Amino acid sequence: MKLAPRSVGAIAALTLSLSALAAPAVASSSPEASGKPEACAQQQRQVDKAEAALERLTAVFERQQAKVKKEKKAKKNADTVAERRQAKRDVAQAKEDRSEAKETKRAQQQRVAKATERLERCQAEQAEPPAEPTEPTDPPAEPTDPPAVP
Repeated sequence: MKLAPRSVGAIAALTLSLSALAAPAVASSSPEASGKPEACAQQQRQVDKAEAALERLTAVFERQQAKVKKEKKAKKNADTVAERRQAKRDVAQAKEDRSEAKETKRAQQQRVAKATERLERCQAEQAEPPAEPTEPTDPPAEPTDPPAVP
């Protein structure tokens, strides 16, 4: 028996959609899901992701710095006019790449700082019990009699 590609695709889509609908029911039956989800888990994931990206960008920046040094050395060791000209272009390009990597790294450092700030704020909110509105303790000021006019 041969099935048409459209029917196979429709069956696969139907199977996936039904499994997606069943997944929340299975997840909500666990004892952890009945309570409040992990308080600051999303903020922690964002911090972890931002720090990992910063590590990668730091490595890229270090490679770019090494490339600039290498190109400067090649420029210094160039023998002919054409080699010096090409080496000068290579140094300029390496410096431009390093500058871009530096800007990207700086932006990522700011993202890490913001994500860490959000995480700390979330953790502080979780540590404090929710403040209940209290009634004013001062009684309302009583009206005073206006002075008598003679």
